Amino acid sequence: MATLEERVAYLEGQMAEQAHTFVAIRDVLKAIDQRIDGVNQRIDRVEQRIDRVEQRIDRLEQRMDARFDAVDRRFLWIIGIQITTLVAVVGAVLSRG
Repeated sequence: MATLEERVAYLEGQMAEQAHTFVAIRDVLKAIDQRIDGVNQRIDRVEQRIDRVEQRIDRLEQRMDARFDAVDRRFLWIIGIQITTLVAVVGAVLSRG
């Protein structure tokens, strides 16, 4: 049977191994935390780029809306002129007949 000193020495060895294991686990967790921070920074940069793209798209939509409004006004003028011409032609034909 082992003596008390041998048993204590064995327990001290076990505790030292556990301490090394905990240090290794802590180091791994720090490394993981650093990688997560790096990923979060990349995500932030991607989100900023997406925001800039969305702003550009919004500006483009505003410009297109302004152009379509101008086209709509011109289209209405063209339709108005055509209807006026049609009424004039129909009136001229009916007045001769």
